[in-house]
Amino acid sequence: MQDRTVDPSLVSYVHIMYALHALAALIGITSPLTVVGQFIFGVPSLIAVIMNYVRRDEARGTWLDSHFTWQRTTFWTAALWSLVIWVFSVILMIVLIGFLTLPVGIALAGLWIIYRVARGWLALKDARPVP
Repeated sequence: MQDRTVDPSLVSYVHIMYALHALAALIGITSPLTVVGQFIFGVPSLIAVIMNYVRRDEARGTWLDSHFTWQRTTFWTAALWSLVIWVFSVILMIVLIGFLTLPVGIALAGLWIIYRVARGWLALKDARPVP
């Protein structure tokens, strides 16, 4: 799978995608927005996802392929979990516990996103695939 040589410009491209995801998370942390909301709906993160789909074929067969997959999986899993958290929390608001599950769930999802962006970016910095 990792037989092809990697174009250095593609490595830089992946760094830019991680930087955009990190910027979205930072905006979520430092503003009234949430990390999850900014990661799913924020312009920097949406640009990174579009960039991912545009050049993912170029990474096929290289160690960078794992980074493209890692970022897409992080984005779509965050979107799915956000939806699940919202739906169940709104239902549970009838018995008041939903007012607790919503912020706690969104905060935990935000921490997971920060972890995934950091872990992936550190692996890229070391020129390693993401497990």
